[in-house]
Amino acid sequence: MADFALNLDFSAGASQKQAHPNLKHQHFLKRRAYLERKGYLHKKQGARVQVARRGSPPSGWNAGSRACQPARAPPSGFCANGTGIAGTAAKAPQKGTGPAAQRVPERPPPIADHPKRAPVPAANATSSSVKPYKCVALDCEMVGTGQGGKRSELARCSVIGYDGDLVYDKYILPPNPITDYRTRWSGIRRQHMRNATPFKLAQKEILKVLCGKIVIGHAVHNDFKALNYFHPPSMTRDTSKIPLLNRKAGFPEKESVSLKRLTKQLLHRDIQVGKQGHSSVEDARATMELYKLVEAQWEREAGDQPGQK
Repeated sequence: MADFALNLDFSAGASQKQAHPNLKHQHFLKRRAYLERKGYLHKKQGARVQVARRGSPPSGWNAGSRACQPARAPPSGFCANGTGIAGTAAKAPQKGTGPAAQRVPERPPPIADHPKRAPVPAANATSSSVKPYKCVALDCEMVGTGQGGKRSELARCSVIGYDGDLVYDKYILPPNPITDYRTRWSGIRRQHMRNATPFKLAQKEILKVLCGKIVIGHAVHNDFKALNYFHPPSMTRDTSKIPLLNRKAGFPEKESVSLKRLTKQLLHRDIQVGKQGHSSVEDARATMELYKLVEAQWEREAGDQPGQK
């Protein structure tokens, strides 16, 4: 048999192998170039470095690759842009503590180092002082209803503030027909009742004003009775039962002195004069002024008594 030469051409296979290199290696080279551009790897050594920013590594990161590993997350308190607490830059890793060690940024100075504010003085709250906005003076005028006008019912109510300002003043229509206007004392006339406020509505308005207040009045229990209302005794100041005022005016301490006489003696002013009748606004203002004459001592004595204030 004649010899024949076997001519095999490997150039096509070699060129095909050269045209299609190992895909895994090619993917590794692309990934390494990407990490070098991003700063995750040095170009020569390929050593690991720490990155002081939050977030997961880029998509496609091979967690099992030996060439590079993702850096640990920075300490809590760091922002995603690489800055630390209060905007400070992230610190480089300290030597001797491992490649993943991070240096926690400095904390802001403690509160004790800040300039101290001036202390706010506490309010002087003593048992002998009452806040002015919690004091009101009350006076009511009554008319007669029923047979012979013997039953007293509310026809006008005035409330005065601590400084004499008018808080409330209205004519009030009683629920029962009026049989005696008592104009000589009350100052109430028929025309006052034409647009008067009904008793139930006025009662709600007045009690809303008196609630939580120290109420001052002269023989004020009569006013409360006309209002069909009970005010706490500890929050009531009756100028007809104050020995201090009687003593100051020169009257016997146990005598029940009228508001007109006390006002004349202590305030040197005449009230309840003429034939027009009394004015509940005028009487309430006089009562408040009398209270203020002995307020400090009266409140101090009231605070020392059991069950008061």
